[in-house]
Amino acid sequence: ITPVKNDKKNIEKTIRSLSNQTYKKYEHIIVDGNSTDGTLEILKKYKKKIKLISRKDKNLWDALNAGIKISKGDIIGVLNSKDIFYPNALKTINKYFNNHSIDFLFGAVKKKKINYKFEPKKIFYRFNIYPSHSCSFFIKSSAQRKLGNYNIKYEYCADYDMFYKMIVKKKMKGISTKKIDVIGKFDLNGISSKLPFYKHYFYEMKIRLDNGQNLFYLIILYIVKILNKLRNKLLQTRSNLAHKEINLFK
Repeated sequence: ITPVKNDKKNIEKTIRSLSNQTYKKYEHIIVDGNSTDGTLEILKKYKKKIKLISRKDKNLWDALNAGIKISKGDIIGVLNSKDIFYPNALKTINKYFNNHSIDFLFGAVKKKKINYKFEPKKIFYRFNIYPSHSCSFFIKSSAQRKLGNYNIKYEYCADYDMFYKMIVKKKMKGISTKKIDVIGKFDLNGISSKLPFYKHYFYEMKIRLDNGQNLFYLIILYIVKILNKLRNKLLQTRSNLAHKEINLFK
């Protein structure tokens, strides 16, 4: 499922990454949020290769829910516009589901480096326990139905809420691919990548609270996260200044 709105510069490379797959038994559902920049005209060119929905939606998660509703495959994956699959991605995903008794799978993806680790035991204090949502996450449609829809009230981080329910509440079984099984490339210029860290942490804490984590624990966790982020920024600033000083004396 690919949600998109006003991204005519990138949507074609995302579509082509699917049409170039060595594994051909898939449907590509694209949910367009009433684009006005020419994206819809591009999508219509591929109407024989894609299943297109064009509608006004509330946010990314609302678009994904619309795609999930009409999906017919045994496995559901998410691929945002800008992101791409490598040619053997779906073949690799199919192999893992066939060879393992699992409900969901995270594939290794290329960001600044290759991200591939899945660490579910750490979900109680951090959410960056998986490679990514788009381009990486695949789930059996039967498991998705048990989880229900993405909660659209979490504008930026509804995947965190979904994964908390999936891992902690429903205790579903999942793994990640090996590092060598890289399935795609994640674009670092998406909406979530531009979200200020303090706002990101706020949404994270709200999701945790709504899922029953202790309020006092969350207040401490929020403070620790903020202080740690500020510490890292300070260390990076000092490192940059030291590097400039070294260059001055060369």
